[in-house]
Amino acid sequence: MPKKNIIIIGSGVAGLATALRLSHAGYQVRVFESNNHVGGKMSEIRHDGYRFDTGPSLFTMPQLIDELIAMGDDCSSSFFEYLKIDITCRYFFNDGVILNAYSDTDKFVQEVSLKTKTENWVIIKYLKYIEFVYKATSKIFIEKSLHKLSTYLSFTTFKSFLKIPFLSIFKTMDQTNRTRLGNDKLIKIFNRYATYNGSNPFVAPGILSVIAHLELNKGVFLPKKGMRSIVNCLYDICLKKGVEFNLNSQVDKISLNNNKVNGIYIKDIFFPADIVISNIDIHYVYTKLLDKPIYFTQKKNIERSTSAIIFYWGIKKRFNQLDLHNILFTKNYAKEFDEINNFHAIQNDPTIYINITSKHLPEDAPKNCENWFVMINVSHDKGQNWKLLVQKAREQIITKINHLLNTDIESFIDYENYMDPTQIESKTGAFQGALYGSSSNKRMSAFLRHPNFSNKIQNLYFCGGTVHPGGGIPLALNSAKIVANEIISNEK
Repeated sequence: MPKKNIIIIGSGVAGLATALRLSHAGYQVRVFESNNHVGGKMSEIRHDGYRFDTGPSLFTMPQLIDELIAMGDDCSSSFFEYLKIDITCRYFFNDGVILNAYSDTDKFVQEVSLKTKTENWVIIKYLKYIEFVYKATSKIFIEKSLHKLSTYLSFTTFKSFLKIPFLSIFKTMDQTNRTRLGNDKLIKIFNRYATYNGSNPFVAPGILSVIAHLELNKGVFLPKKGMRSIVNCLYDICLKKGVEFNLNSQVDKISLNNNKVNGIYIKDIFFPADIVISNIDIHYVYTKLLDKPIYFTQKKNIERSTSAIIFYWGIKKRFNQLDLHNILFTKNYAKEFDEINNFHAIQNDPTIYINITSKHLPEDAPKNCENWFVMINVSHDKGQNWKLLVQKAREQIITKINHLLNTDIESFIDYENYMDPTQIESKTGAFQGALYGSSSNKRMSAFLRHPNFSNKIQNLYFCGGTVHPGGGIPLALNSAKIVANEIISNEK
């Protein structure tokens, strides 16, 4: 039987990974991308010697990329190298304490004990706990579809459900961390991981503590040519595998015949396909590309994830106090999330994330300069005056940086660019600028995420951060694996 003709809408990292997996399996794959470049959120800015990754800045589980690279017939020009980072993150607190989260467990435990006066066994036990949660849940919540009966009939799933009482599903992340850690600084550090999928640690279930496992127990890595090189590598291998890319090609409609996909339309031109895979925001698919929005009605009101205001600053100075990943914590974390989620505002003391790849990749900034990716979490777009909020955010960020680093940072800003939720939506298609689609603030959020296939429309599939298993590079890559495996298994 000849392999089916597949169209993928969007070329984010999940779309590229899906295209590579299916082309490797012998399918004819065409990708349609509305932008003039591939990569989705994983883009970059270059200006006068500065280079900035504009999207995801954290790289974990590199084996998922290695697995894809191994599918290439000749990877010499796509050779992808990365290094493991000694300090996964450097944390700054308002009282002047600076804590390094070392990738070496023994060093991390010693650092925590010294800086927070917490006994070693407390943090060792916590690290083992989040490893237990990961091992108990990854096979079902990350690597398989939650929307297939076969998932629930396996022995692995049965064992996972037996462990549910121990997975902190019925406590919030903050409650879980307070019970297990006790120290306010450690609670802040581990509450922060809720933001990795746009959620609020004071309402999101404690099971999300599993996110910390990938960073602290498995390690943080950095591609030697920047995060954008992940996309460049996968794109190059896709081309070698015969995947056809159509850039500047915005899809206007997914075509159906008797509730079965038969292709797409771009303007009035029809492109036939046996299977269509969407790698764009799920909300956009149902409201813009399908004429049956009723299929999505029950999911329209699901709470959206947070968004961000991001500044890209070329800094004409080197700051030895900072590392690759840095967090400058607010004094009152609960108040910050309250203002983000309930008032859609920016508080006077925001938590700031600063990523500086030139710490390890000197070619990313001119000599004696640094490339700062500076981000704060904000609400998704609800019609706020973002021009005023960006101005306020800039003022508050500069004030906090000056205080904690004892500097006058504005005098060193050599280049500046920024993105707010409206720009994130216009450039990446993320509905309301929500970085991760729906939030994970509810106990059943994992089950409420849109499945990787349509129950109503035959041969329509979905990958990427707004569907199962969720946002972030590892989860997006797993969504690609789920979709490809589903299509391949259906052919057998």
